[in-house]
Amino acid sequence: MILSPFELTIAKRYMLPGKGERFIALVAGISLVAVMLGVAALVIVMSVMNGFRAELFDKIVNLNGHAIIQAYGGRIDNWQDVLEDVRKTPGVTRASPLIDQPLLGSFNGRVEAVLVRGNTNEDIARLADKVKAGNLAELKPGSENVAIGKQLAQNLGAQVGDVITIINPQGRSTPFGTVPRQIAYRVAAVFEIGVYDYDNAFVVMPLSDAQTLLLSGDAVGMIEVTTTNPDKVGEILAPLSRQLAGKAVVTDWRTINASLFEALAVERVAMFVVLSIIVLVAVFNILSSLIMLVRAKTRDIAILRTMGATRGSLLKVFVTTGFCIGAMGTVAGLILGFVFLYFRQPIVRAVEIVTGQNLWDPSIRFLTELPARSDPVEIVSISVMALVFSFLATLYPAYKAASTDPVQVLRYE
Repeated sequence: MILSPFELTIAKRYMLPGKGERFIALVAGISLVAVMLGVAALVIVMSVMNGFRAELFDKIVNLNGHAIIQAYGGRIDNWQDVLEDVRKTPGVTRASPLIDQPLLGSFNGRVEAVLVRGNTNEDIARLADKVKAGNLAELKPGSENVAIGKQLAQNLGAQVGDVITIINPQGRSTPFGTVPRQIAYRVAAVFEIGVYDYDNAFVVMPLSDAQTLLLSGDAVGMIEVTTTNPDKVGEILAPLSRQLAGKAVVTDWRTINASLFEALAVERVAMFVVLSIIVLVAVFNILSSLIMLVRAKTRDIAILRTMGATRGSLLKVFVTTGFCIGAMGTVAGLILGFVFLYFRQPIVRAVEIVTGQNLWDPSIRFLTELPARSDPVEIVSISVMALVFSFLATLYPAYKAASTDPVQVLRYE
Protein backbone atom coordinates (compact mmCIF):
# COMPACT_ATOMS: atom_id res chain seq x y z
CA MET A 1 0.00 0.00 0.00
CA ILE A 2 1.75 3.13 -1.31
CA LEU A 3 0.75 6.51 0.16
CA SER A 4 0.79 9.77 -1.74
CA PRO A 5 2.50 12.80 -0.10
CA PHE A 6 -0.94 14.14 0.85
CA GLU A 7 -1.99 10.86 2.50
CA LEU A 8 1.34 10.53 4.29
CA THR A 9 1.06 14.08 5.67
CA ILE A 10 -2.43 13.47 7.04
CA ALA A 11 -1.39 10.11 8.53
CA LYS A 12 1.55 11.75 10.34
CA ARG A 13 -0.77 14.45 11.66
CA TYR A 14 -3.24 11.90 13.03
CA MET A 15 -0.47 9.85 14.67
CA LEU A 16 0.41 12.94 16.74
CA PRO A 17 -2.94 14.29 18.01
CA GLY A 18 -3.19 17.91 19.08
CA LYS A 19 -3.54 19.41 22.56
CA GLY A 20 -7.26 18.85 22.69
CA GLU A 21 -6.83 15.20 21.84
CA ARG A 22 -4.46 14.12 24.60
CA PHE A 23 -6.82 11.39 25.78
CA ILE A 24 -6.74 9.84 22.31
CA ALA A 25 -2.93 10.07 22.37
CA LEU A 26 -2.93 8.37 25.79
CA VAL A 27 -5.08 5.49 24.52
CA ALA A 28 -2.83 5.14 21.46
CA GLY A 29 0.23 5.09 23.72
CA ILE A 30 -1.34 2.42 25.91
CA SER A 31 -2.08 0.42 22.76
CA LEU A 32 1.56 0.63 21.70
CA VAL A 33 2.80 -0.43 25.15
CA ALA A 34 0.28 -3.29 25.29
CA VAL A 35 1.40 -4.64 21.91
CA MET A 36 5.04 -4.25 22.99
CA LEU A 37 4.49 -6.21 26.21
CA GLY A 38 2.49 -8.93 24.44
CA VAL A 39 5.13 -9.44 21.76
CA ALA A 40 7.95 -9.34 24.34
CA ALA A 41 6.15 -11.93 26.48
CA LEU A 42 5.74 -14.22 23.48
CA VAL A 43 9.39 -13.87 22.47
CA ILE A 44 10.65 -14.46 26.01
CA VAL A 45 8.43 -17.43 26.85
CA MET A 46 8.84 -19.20 23.51
CA SER A 47 12.63 -18.69 23.57
CA VAL A 48 12.86 -20.03 27.12
CA MET A 49 10.71 -23.03 26.23
CA ASN A 50 12.86 -23.73 23.16
CA GLY A 51 16.00 -23.27 25.22
CA PHE A 52 14.73 -25.59 27.93
CA ARG A 53 13.99 -28.35 25.42
CA ALA A 54 17.24 -27.83 23.49
CA GLU A 55 19.40 -27.73 26.63
CA LEU A 56 17.75 -30.85 28.04
CA PHE A 57 18.16 -32.64 24.73
CA ASP A 58 21.81 -31.61 24.33
CA LYS A 59 22.77 -32.58 27.86
CA ILE A 60 20.82 -35.86 27.91
CA VAL A 61 22.00 -36.94 24.46
CA ASN A 62 25.58 -35.86 25.17
CA LEU A 63 25.61 -38.17 28.17
CA ASN A 64 23.35 -41.03 27.06
CA GLY A 65 23.52 -40.94 23.28
CA HIS A 66 20.53 -41.17 20.97
CA ALA A 67 19.64 -44.72 21.99
CA ILE A 68 20.67 -47.57 24.25
CA ILE A 69 20.71 -51.31 23.65
CA GLN A 70 19.97 -53.33 26.74
CA ALA A 71 19.74 -57.12 26.95
CA TYR A 72 16.91 -58.80 28.79
CA GLY A 73 18.09 -59.20 32.38
CA GLY A 74 20.25 -56.08 32.14
CA ARG A 75 23.42 -57.98 31.21
CA ILE A 76 25.13 -58.30 27.82
CA ASP A 77 27.74 -61.07 27.91
CA ASN A 78 28.71 -61.13 24.23
CA TRP A 79 28.71 -57.37 23.99
CA GLN A 80 31.78 -57.22 21.71
CA ASP A 81 29.86 -58.98 18.92
CA VAL A 82 26.79 -56.82 19.45
CA LEU A 83 28.96 -53.70 19.47
CA GLU A 84 30.52 -54.69 16.15
CA ASP A 85 27.07 -55.19 14.59
CA VAL A 86 25.93 -51.81 15.90
CA ARG A 87 28.95 -50.00 14.48
CA LYS A 88 28.31 -51.58 11.06
CA THR A 89 24.73 -50.27 10.99
CA PRO A 90 24.33 -47.43 8.44
CA GLY A 91 23.67 -44.10 10.16
CA VAL A 92 25.44 -45.00 13.42
CA THR A 93 28.30 -42.62 14.20
CA ARG A 94 29.36 -43.94 17.58
CA ALA A 95 28.69 -46.92 19.83
CA SER A 96 30.29 -47.79 23.16
CA PRO A 97 29.71 -50.20 26.07
CA LEU A 98 28.23 -48.78 29.25
CA ILE A 99 27.42 -49.80 32.82
CA ASP A 100 24.71 -47.91 34.70
CA GLN A 101 23.88 -49.23 38.16
CA PRO A 102 22.13 -47.57 41.13
CA LEU A 103 24.08 -48.15 44.35
CA LEU A 104 24.89 -46.30 47.57
CA GLY A 105 27.71 -43.86 48.30
CA SER A 106 29.04 -42.97 51.74
CA PHE A 107 31.44 -40.38 53.15
CA ASN A 108 31.96 -39.30 56.77
CA GLY A 109 28.72 -40.94 57.89
CA ARG A 110 26.63 -39.46 55.09
CA VAL A 111 24.93 -41.89 52.73
CA GLU A 112 23.44 -40.95 49.34
CA ALA A 113 21.85 -42.90 46.51
CA VAL A 114 24.27 -42.83 43.57
CA LEU A 115 24.29 -44.00 39.99
CA VAL A 116 27.57 -45.71 39.21
CA ARG A 117 28.49 -45.25 35.58
CA GLY A 118 31.23 -47.33 33.99
CA ASN A 119 32.56 -45.68 30.82
CA THR A 120 35.32 -46.24 28.32
CA ASN A 121 38.26 -43.83 28.35
CA GLU A 122 36.86 -42.06 25.26
CA ASP A 123 33.49 -41.49 26.92
CA ILE A 124 35.09 -40.25 30.13
CA ALA A 125 37.14 -37.75 28.10
CA ARG A 126 33.86 -36.24 26.76
CA LEU A 127 33.26 -34.86 30.27
CA ALA A 128 36.46 -32.79 30.15
CA ASP A 129 34.67 -29.48 29.57
CA LYS A 130 32.28 -30.20 32.48
CA VAL A 131 35.00 -30.62 35.14
CA LYS A 132 34.84 -28.05 37.94
CA ALA A 133 37.70 -29.43 40.03
CA GLY A 134 40.31 -32.16 39.73
CA ASN A 135 41.57 -34.04 36.68
CA LEU A 136 39.78 -36.70 34.62
CA ALA A 137 43.13 -38.05 33.41
CA GLU A 138 43.51 -39.74 36.79
CA LEU A 139 40.54 -42.03 36.02
CA LYS A 140 42.59 -44.94 34.72
CA PRO A 141 41.58 -48.63 34.90
CA GLY A 142 42.61 -50.08 38.26
CA SER A 143 43.39 -46.66 39.76
CA GLU A 144 40.29 -46.75 42.01
CA ASN A 145 39.68 -43.10 41.17
CA VAL A 146 36.22 -41.72 40.32
CA ALA A 147 34.58 -38.49 39.21
CA ILE A 148 31.37 -37.39 40.93
CA GLY A 149 28.68 -34.81 40.22
CA LYS A 150 28.92 -31.39 41.84
CA GLN A 151 25.61 -31.68 43.70
CA LEU A 152 26.51 -35.16 44.97
CA ALA A 153 29.83 -33.81 46.21
CA GLN A 154 27.96 -31.11 48.14
CA ASN A 155 25.49 -33.61 49.58
CA LEU A 156 28.28 -35.92 50.76
CA GLY A 157 30.56 -33.07 51.80
CA ALA A 158 33.34 -34.59 49.68
CA GLN A 159 36.05 -32.77 47.73
CA VAL A 160 38.76 -33.74 45.29
CA GLY A 161 41.22 -36.03 47.09
CA ASP A 162 38.67 -37.39 49.58
CA VAL A 163 37.90 -41.12 49.70
CA ILE A 164 34.28 -42.19 49.39
CA THR A 165 32.84 -45.66 49.79
CA ILE A 166 30.60 -47.28 47.17
CA ILE A 167 28.30 -49.91 48.62
CA ASN A 168 27.01 -52.75 46.42
CA PRO A 169 24.23 -54.68 48.24
CA GLN A 170 24.82 -57.67 45.95
CA GLY A 171 28.04 -58.75 47.60
CA ARG A 172 29.63 -62.13 48.10
CA SER A 173 27.83 -65.00 49.79
CA THR A 174 29.23 -66.19 53.11
CA PRO A 175 28.10 -68.77 55.68
CA PHE A 176 26.46 -65.83 57.47
CA GLY A 177 24.59 -64.60 54.41
CA THR A 178 25.31 -62.08 51.69
CA VAL A 179 27.77 -59.41 52.76
CA PRO A 180 27.41 -56.08 50.91
CA ARG A 181 30.47 -55.22 48.90
CA GLN A 182 32.15 -51.97 49.98
CA ILE A 183 35.00 -50.46 48.00
CA ALA A 184 36.77 -47.18 48.68
CA TYR A 185 37.40 -44.80 45.79
CA ARG A 186 39.32 -41.57 45.66
CA VAL A 187 37.52 -38.54 44.20
CA ALA A 188 39.76 -37.44 41.34
CA ALA A 189 37.37 -34.92 39.75
CA VAL A 190 34.08 -33.10 40.32
CA PHE A 191 31.96 -32.28 37.24
CA GLU A 192 28.77 -30.34 36.54
CA ILE A 193 26.69 -31.49 33.58
CA GLY A 194 23.93 -28.93 34.21
CA VAL A 195 21.12 -31.45 34.72
CA TYR A 196 20.30 -31.64 38.42
CA ASP A 197 19.41 -35.35 38.49
CA TYR A 198 22.76 -36.25 36.92
CA ASP A 199 24.88 -33.91 39.04
CA ASN A 200 23.09 -35.20 42.13
CA ALA A 201 23.80 -38.90 41.56
CA PHE A 202 26.48 -39.75 39.00
CA VAL A 203 29.70 -41.49 39.97
CA VAL A 204 31.81 -42.06 36.87
CA MET A 205 34.60 -44.66 36.78
CA PRO A 206 36.45 -46.72 34.16
CA LEU A 207 34.46 -49.61 32.70
CA SER A 208 36.74 -52.31 34.11
CA ASP A 209 36.49 -50.83 37.64
CA ALA A 210 32.69 -50.86 37.41
CA GLN A 211 32.76 -54.50 36.31
CA THR A 212 34.93 -55.33 39.32
CA LEU A 213 32.62 -53.44 41.69
CA LEU A 214 29.52 -55.20 40.36
CA LEU A 215 31.19 -58.62 40.04
CA SER A 216 29.92 -58.81 36.48
CA GLY A 217 33.03 -60.27 34.89
CA ASP A 218 33.42 -59.05 31.31
CA ALA A 219 29.70 -58.28 30.84
CA VAL A 220 28.27 -54.79 30.41
CA GLY A 221 24.84 -53.41 31.15
CA MET A 222 24.08 -51.70 27.85
CA ILE A 223 25.50 -50.20 24.67
CA GLU A 224 25.16 -46.49 24.01
CA VAL A 225 24.49 -45.46 20.40
CA THR A 226 24.76 -42.11 18.61
CA THR A 227 23.33 -41.64 15.11
CA THR A 228 23.59 -39.08 12.32
CA ASN A 229 20.05 -37.80 12.92
CA PRO A 230 18.42 -38.00 16.37
CA ASP A 231 14.97 -37.30 14.90
CA LYS A 232 15.25 -40.41 12.70
CA VAL A 233 16.92 -42.66 15.24
CA GLY A 234 14.00 -45.13 15.09
CA GLU A 235 14.35 -45.57 11.34
CA ILE A 236 18.14 -45.87 11.51
CA LEU A 237 18.09 -48.54 14.23
CA ALA A 238 15.04 -50.44 12.93
CA PRO A 239 17.17 -53.13 11.19
CA LEU A 240 19.21 -53.55 14.38
CA SER A 241 16.03 -53.90 16.46
CA ARG A 242 14.84 -56.74 14.22
CA GLN A 243 18.25 -58.39 14.39
CA LEU A 244 18.33 -58.28 18.20
CA ALA A 245 14.67 -59.26 18.68
CA GLY A 246 14.35 -61.67 21.59
CA LYS A 247 17.87 -60.91 22.83
CA ALA A 248 17.92 -57.20 23.54
CA VAL A 249 15.72 -54.12 23.29
CA VAL A 250 16.65 -50.88 21.53
CA THR A 251 15.30 -47.77 23.28
CA ASP A 252 15.79 -44.31 21.79
CA TRP A 253 15.90 -40.93 23.55
CA ARG A 254 12.26 -40.14 22.75
CA THR A 255 11.06 -43.27 24.54
CA ILE A 256 13.35 -42.82 27.52
CA ASN A 257 12.29 -39.19 28.07
CA ALA A 258 8.83 -39.39 26.44
CA SER A 259 6.83 -37.95 29.36
CA LEU A 260 9.22 -35.03 29.82
CA PHE A 261 9.39 -33.92 26.19
CA GLU A 262 5.65 -34.47 25.63
CA ALA A 263 4.89 -32.29 28.65
CA LEU A 264 7.20 -29.59 27.28
CA ALA A 265 5.48 -29.74 23.87
CA VAL A 266 2.01 -29.38 25.40
CA GLU A 267 3.12 -26.54 27.67
CA ARG A 268 4.77 -24.78 24.74
CA VAL A 269 1.57 -24.82 22.67
CA ALA A 270 -0.54 -23.74 25.66
CA MET A 271 1.74 -20.80 26.44
CA PHE A 272 1.74 -19.67 22.80
CA VAL A 273 -2.08 -19.67 22.67
CA VAL A 274 -2.45 -17.81 25.98
CA LEU A 275 0.12 -15.15 25.12
CA SER A 276 -1.34 -14.74 21.62
CA ILE A 277 -4.62 -13.82 23.30
CA ILE A 278 -2.72 -11.11 25.21
CA VAL A 279 -1.50 -9.67 21.89
CA LEU A 280 -5.05 -9.85 20.53
CA VAL A 281 -6.39 -7.95 23.54
CA ALA A 282 -3.66 -5.34 23.05
CA VAL A 283 -4.73 -4.93 19.42
CA PHE A 284 -8.28 -4.15 20.55
CA ASN A 285 -6.80 -1.04 22.16
CA ILE A 286 -5.66 0.06 18.71
CA LEU A 287 -9.21 -0.49 17.48
CA SER A 288 -10.70 1.62 20.27
CA SER A 289 -8.16 4.44 19.87
CA LEU A 290 -8.81 4.63 16.12
CA ILE A 291 -12.59 4.70 16.66
CA MET A 292 -12.11 7.60 19.07
CA LEU A 293 -9.83 9.33 16.56
CA VAL A 294 -12.37 8.93 13.76
CA ARG A 295 -15.16 10.39 15.92
CA ALA A 296 -12.94 13.30 16.95
CA LYS A 297 -11.92 13.99 13.35
CA THR A 298 -15.36 13.61 11.73
CA ARG A 299 -15.53 17.31 10.77
CA ASP A 300 -11.95 17.26 9.42
CA ILE A 301 -12.73 14.14 7.40
CA ALA A 302 -15.82 15.81 5.90
CA ILE A 303 -13.77 18.87 4.91
CA LEU A 304 -11.12 16.66 3.32
CA ARG A 305 -13.83 14.90 1.33
CA THR A 306 -15.21 18.20 0.04
CA MET A 307 -11.69 19.21 -0.97
CA GLY A 308 -11.38 16.12 -3.17
CA ALA A 309 -10.01 13.41 -0.87
CA THR A 310 -11.25 10.01 -2.03
CA ARG A 311 -12.63 7.22 0.15
CA GLY A 312 -9.55 5.18 -0.75
CA SER A 313 -7.24 7.94 0.48
CA LEU A 314 -9.00 8.18 3.85
CA LEU A 315 -9.01 4.40 4.13
CA LYS A 316 -5.23 4.31 3.62
CA VAL A 317 -4.68 7.19 6.07
CA PHE A 318 -6.40 5.50 9.00
CA VAL A 319 -5.07 2.02 8.19
CA THR A 320 -1.57 3.50 8.15
CA THR A 321 -2.14 5.33 11.44
CA GLY A 322 -3.29 2.22 13.29
CA PHE A 323 -0.83 -0.13 11.59
CA CYS A 324 2.11 2.13 12.53
CA ILE A 325 1.10 1.92 16.19
CA GLY A 326 1.06 -1.89 15.95
CA ALA A 327 4.34 -1.95 14.02
CA MET A 328 6.13 0.29 16.53
CA GLY A 329 4.77 -1.83 19.38
CA THR A 330 5.99 -4.99 17.64
CA VAL A 331 9.50 -3.63 17.07
CA ALA A 332 9.68 -2.33 20.66
CA GLY A 333 8.46 -5.72 21.91
CA LEU A 334 11.16 -7.57 19.97
CA ILE A 335 13.84 -5.26 21.39
CA LEU A 336 12.49 -5.62 24.93
CA GLY A 337 12.26 -9.41 24.57
CA PHE A 338 15.83 -9.78 23.35
CA VAL A 339 17.18 -7.47 26.06
CA PHE A 340 15.37 -9.52 28.71
CA LEU A 341 16.72 -12.77 27.27
CA TYR A 342 20.27 -11.40 27.21
CA PHE A 343 20.10 -10.38 30.88
CA ARG A 344 17.75 -13.19 31.96
CA GLN A 345 20.04 -14.73 34.59
CA PRO A 346 20.81 -11.44 36.42
CA ILE A 347 17.09 -10.58 36.26
CA VAL A 348 16.16 -13.92 37.82
CA ARG A 349 18.71 -13.41 40.60
CA ALA A 350 17.48 -9.86 41.22
CA VAL A 351 13.86 -11.04 41.51
CA GLU A 352 14.97 -13.81 43.88
CA ILE A 353 16.75 -11.26 46.08
CA VAL A 354 13.73 -8.93 46.12
CA THR A 355 11.12 -11.64 46.74
CA GLY A 356 13.23 -13.99 48.82
CA GLN A 357 11.97 -16.91 46.72
CA ASN A 358 13.99 -19.44 44.74
CA LEU A 359 12.53 -18.99 41.24
CA TRP A 360 14.75 -21.54 39.56
CA ASP A 361 15.13 -24.58 41.79
CA PRO A 362 17.32 -27.04 39.80
CA SER A 363 15.86 -30.00 41.69
CA ILE A 364 12.50 -29.16 40.08
CA ARG A 365 13.60 -27.56 36.79
CA PHE A 366 16.26 -30.21 35.96
CA LEU A 367 18.65 -27.53 34.64
CA THR A 368 20.87 -25.39 36.84
CA GLU A 369 20.31 -22.14 34.88
CA LEU A 370 17.44 -20.55 32.96
CA PRO A 371 18.06 -21.43 29.29
CA ALA A 372 16.96 -19.56 26.17
CA ARG A 373 17.24 -20.27 22.47
CA SER A 374 15.42 -18.10 19.95
CA ASP A 375 14.02 -19.70 16.81
CA PRO A 376 14.17 -17.20 13.87
CA VAL A 377 11.09 -18.79 12.29
CA GLU A 378 9.12 -18.35 15.52
CA ILE A 379 10.29 -14.76 15.93
CA VAL A 380 9.14 -13.96 12.40
CA SER A 381 5.83 -15.74 13.04
CA ILE A 382 5.22 -13.74 16.22
CA SER A 383 6.02 -10.48 14.41
CA VAL A 384 3.77 -11.32 11.46
CA MET A 385 0.95 -12.34 13.80
CA ALA A 386 1.15 -9.05 15.71
CA LEU A 387 1.26 -7.04 12.49
CA VAL A 388 -1.68 -8.93 10.96
CA PHE A 389 -3.75 -8.42 14.12
CA SER A 390 -2.87 -4.71 14.06
CA PHE A 391 -3.84 -4.42 10.39
CA LEU A 392 -7.18 -6.17 10.91
CA ALA A 393 -7.95 -3.87 13.87
CA THR A 394 -7.63 -0.81 11.62
CA LEU A 395 -10.10 -1.94 8.95
CA TYR A 396 -13.37 -1.11 10.71
CA PRO A 397 -12.39 2.42 11.91
CA ALA A 398 -10.82 3.16 8.52
CA TYR A 399 -13.97 1.97 6.74
CA LYS A 400 -16.14 4.19 8.99
CA ALA A 401 -13.90 7.17 8.25
CA ALA A 402 -14.00 6.52 4.51
CA SER A 403 -17.80 6.18 4.64
CA THR A 404 -18.29 9.61 6.22
CA ASP A 405 -20.86 11.64 4.31
CA PRO A 406 -19.63 15.28 4.17
CA VAL A 407 -23.16 16.56 3.43
CA GLN A 408 -24.54 15.10 6.67
CA VAL A 409 -21.60 16.32 8.75
CA LEU A 410 -21.39 19.87 7.36
CA ARG A 411 -25.13 20.51 6.96
CA TYR A 412 -25.37 22.67 10.06
CA GLU A 413 -21.85 24.14 9.97
